[in-house]
Amino acid sequence: MSSSLRRLYEDLRSVNVGIVYPPGEDRDIVVRQLKRIGCHLNIYWPFPAEPPKDVEVIFFQVAQELEGNSRWTVTATDATLIALSDYESPTTLKLLINTNAHGVIVRPFRSSGILSTLVLARSEKNFQLRQEKKIRKLEGTIKSRRQIEKAIRIVAERRDLNDTEAYEHLRRQATKLRISVAEVAIMLIDATDAMEKTGL
Repeated sequence: MSSSLRRLYEDLRSVNVGIVYPPGEDRDIVVRQLKRIGCHLNIYWPFPAEPPKDVEVIFFQVAQELEGNSRWTVTATDATLIALSDYESPTTLKLLINTNAHGVIVRPFRSSGILSTLVLARSEKNFQLRQEKKIRKLEGTIKSRRQIEKAIRIVAERRDLNDTEAYEHLRRQATKLRISVAEVAIMLIDATDAMEKTGL
C-alpha cells in the first residue's frame, strides 16, 4: 500500500461520522461498512432540525424535513454531507439539490460503494474549503487595494502630490512604522473620517 493510500485510511479511521437515517436493514448496511472502515459513529433519529455538531461527515436521509430548511446545506455546516436517497423522484432530487451535498448514495445501499463515496465527498469538501480560502484572500486583496487607492487620493490632495508620489509617501510611512501599506492606508482613512465627522 502506498504512503498516500495509507494516510487516507488512517485519516478515515479518525473521522467522526454522524448517520441520520431511520432504523432498519438499510441503515445497518451503512453502519456495518463504516465500522469496517474504522470510522467513529454517532446515530441520530428522529431527523434533527439541524445537522449534528462535533462530526466531520454526515450521512443523512433525503427526507421531507429538508424542505425549506436552510440549516441542512453545505454552507451552513462544517461537515461533509453525504445524502442517502430512497428514490430518484423529482421531489427527492429537488431536496437533494437544495442541500448541495458533497456525495449521494441511492438505494439499494451496498457496502461496496460507501468507501469510494466517502473518499470522494471528503475530497470535494476539502476542495471547496481551499476555494473559499482563495476567495477570501482575493476579496481581502481587492479591499486592501481600494483602501490604498483611497488613501493615495487623500495624500495627493492634501500634499499636492501626484499618485506615484502619494503612494511613495504611504510606503515610507509603512516602512517607518514597520507595518504594511494597507495598514497605513486604513489608519489614514480612519483618521480622515474622524476629522470630517468632528468638523476638524
